[in-house]
Amino acid sequence: MIMRALAVLVVAACAVPTHHAPAPIELALWPATPAAAVPETTRHGDELVAGRPWTEVHDVSRPTITVYPPTGENTGAAVVVFPGGGYKVLAIDLEGTEVCDWLTTKGITCVLLKYRVPASGPHWDDRCKCHVNPPVPLALQDAQRALGLVRQHAAAWHIDPHKVGVLGFSAGGHLAAAISTSFEARSYPPVDDADQQSCRPDFAVVLYPGHLWVDESKLELAPDIRVSKQTPPTFLLQAEDDDTDDVNHSLVYYAALKQAGVPVETHLYPHGGHAFGLRRTAQPITRWPELVERWLAVLHVIAA
Repeated sequence: MIMRALAVLVVAACAVPTHHAPAPIELALWPATPAAAVPETTRHGDELVAGRPWTEVHDVSRPTITVYPPTGENTGAAVVVFPGGGYKVLAIDLEGTEVCDWLTTKGITCVLLKYRVPASGPHWDDRCKCHVNPPVPLALQDAQRALGLVRQHAAAWHIDPHKVGVLGFSAGGHLAAAISTSFEARSYPPVDDADQQSCRPDFAVVLYPGHLWVDESKLELAPDIRVSKQTPPTFLLQAEDDDTDDVNHSLVYYAALKQAGVPVETHLYPHGGHAFGLRRTAQPITRWPELVERWLAVLHVIAA
């Protein structure tokens, strides 16, 4: 009888369904996009980060959003993530999917934007050795569209439309600042109902940004970033030994936010370099996700 009872218990245990994390949802950003002149490709980046390779995406002409539902208790918050890559490529895992792995455990819906590159935002042109602004800000268009889509689908995705923020690295940090200061009107003709939704972020996390300080003769904010009182609360972080994007990019943005009366939390570290993503190293700067979590709790985006 004992052996029979044990057998029944084993069978019952095996019959218990396994709970998996909700599958991510990928959506085309625009109803129709032209055929790509150059096919999209991926490859490993040239350097290891925290001892591991990272993946970069080239020639994105058909942008998408991938929605990662929270695995922790849903807070109702959502964060649209902008990977960096100099507006040339996208660091899609280092500054993208790995961010979603963290945010979703905190009860936050993560929306990863694969925006168009190359030359879709301000960038350094090696041919002229100069800073170039594209005639059409494709990356900003993609970011505005993504915020509108998130709010359009807020009910279906269990998101509070008043708790939608952005987080960006490097060029993606510039994009986070750009959409934080360019939301009153779309930078493209409206397409559908999603473009009737607000594209203003409720908060912004700007990490080791570039393209915010473009004139080395003046410590001034780039003219395309127009801070106002309506710019959302912002979290800034950068290393002073960042050899790709000078810490002045953060300093000029901080000064403009402070002057406009926008709540801003800024963390500058003497060491840390550039493009570390969420990968933990011996450098204290790589513990920044804990700082962001506390900041989001202060904003009442997540529970303290």
